[in-house]
Amino acid sequence: MNSSTALPRAASPATLPLLRQRIDDRLAELLPVPRDAGDLVGAAMRDGVLATGKRTRPLLMLLIGKGLDRDSHALLDLACAVEMVHTASLFLDDMPCMDNSWLRRGQAAIHVRYGEDVAVLAAVALLSHSWCLVASAKGLPAQLRTELMVVLCDAIGTQGLVRGQYRDLREGAAQRGLDEIVSANQQKTGSLFSGALEMAARACGATVATREAVRAAAHELGHAFQMRDDLEDGAEALPGNAASKDRNKDVGKSTIVALLGRDEVKRRLQTHLLNAESQLAAAMPGGGHVVGMMLEAFGVPSQAPATVSAMRYPAFQSSALPA
Repeated sequence: MNSSTALPRAASPATLPLLRQRIDDRLAELLPVPRDAGDLVGAAMRDGVLATGKRTRPLLMLLIGKGLDRDSHALLDLACAVEMVHTASLFLDDMPCMDNSWLRRGQAAIHVRYGEDVAVLAAVALLSHSWCLVASAKGLPAQLRTELMVVLCDAIGTQGLVRGQYRDLREGAAQRGLDEIVSANQQKTGSLFSGALEMAARACGATVATREAVRAAAHELGHAFQMRDDLEDGAEALPGNAASKDRNKDVGKSTIVALLGRDEVKRRLQTHLLNAESQLAAAMPGGGHVVGMMLEAFGVPSQAPATVSAMRYPAFQSSALPA
């Protein structure tokens, strides 16, 4: 696909699949092609990133652009950069020295297929590739590109994703209070949500007030996503659907589900989604349909009522949650 084709502005039932396809096509263009059969790092990068995934973070970024009426190819490349960072984190999370997971996105984890050495090197390569994308994003002023780099690095580093993963590894098996778990979750999962949506808002030239609303919504979505992930870990796969990743990895860990129980976590998850919806509606006046698409990209069913209500999120009432 020619990446110069403009992103769609009109909202329609086909918008999300089209945006997801644009992301996948652009990722395929941006990722290095293996030089030969021996280029396992290049092969691992492509296999890991292009495997079927939710694309939640890049989709939300593009929908921010739609809501602010500022779609651009620079934003598409920024969204791809964030997806590369997310995938790199999965490579590392799955390693035996970390979460020791063998299944990811419906197939064997990268370290299982390519070896631990290749998984580490491919993760580092994806991170460096993402930084290059941000630093060279066309159509954005140099100062803005620098600001976006800072936002992304902060989301990844010692106060963000890296710190959260470290805390999860070292503190997860110990008894923790709710505040400690929530704080670690915000760093491990929420930081990249916050960074991604902050990057999108800045790239779209959003006002300070709009950026604050988007940042608040991202904070809520990050917590909701981690809660959904924790609930999914202990749930059976939906009938007829194969598991996309290892389950029951949280057994023996101090998670919100272990501390509060599934029903209370579902209630809190709904509250986070409602708060995010309110913040996004405030950030994008008149963009109610875009807000609905953002929540659908997150995993809320499209047939849900249009009004802000706890009943908007029936998918989270059952024990079997969407993948």
